[in-house]
Amino acid sequence: MKKIVFAFAFMLLTLGAFGQTTTIYLIRHAEKVDNSKNPDLSKAGLERAEHWKTVLTQVPLKAVYSTDFLRTVQTATPTATSKNLEIIKYDPKTLDLEQLKNEHKGQAILIVGHSNTTPDLANKIINQKVYAPIDDTVFGNLYIITISGNEVSHQLLQGL
Repeated sequence: MKKIVFAFAFMLLTLGAFGQTTTIYLIRHAEKVDNSKNPDLSKAGLERAEHWKTVLTQVPLKAVYSTDFLRTVQTATPTATSKNLEIIKYDPKTLDLEQLKNEHKGQAILIVGHSNTTPDLANKIINQKVYAPIDDTVFGNLYIITISGNEVSHQLLQGL
């Protein structure tokens, strides 16, 4: 919990200091009910989706993105609903990151993806290969990327 408080305090200070800081939060979908092609979330997954809503309560999100799968939409829904936001569907293969960053300049957004797409997207945003694909058993990673002018910082909070 201390990690979360520290990360959000840092993020809020950064937002106040620069005004045009963009913060991108990335998470993987929560636990799924089975390994079928497009499964729902399991009971544990639905609980984790609610947990993400709680973790992100103080974050002034302006947009919530999700791939077009049941498990990602169900993970994003509690947070989006709590912020009165519509979920924006995206395809990780065709997502235009420059357009995304320009469209949400100075804002905070959440992107919900998958074990292979979330770290890859984080790497593309920071323009470095830092993050490896997420193991199929890991659901509690939160990637936080802040962009202020030409400065990009990033961190990974694990086990949330």
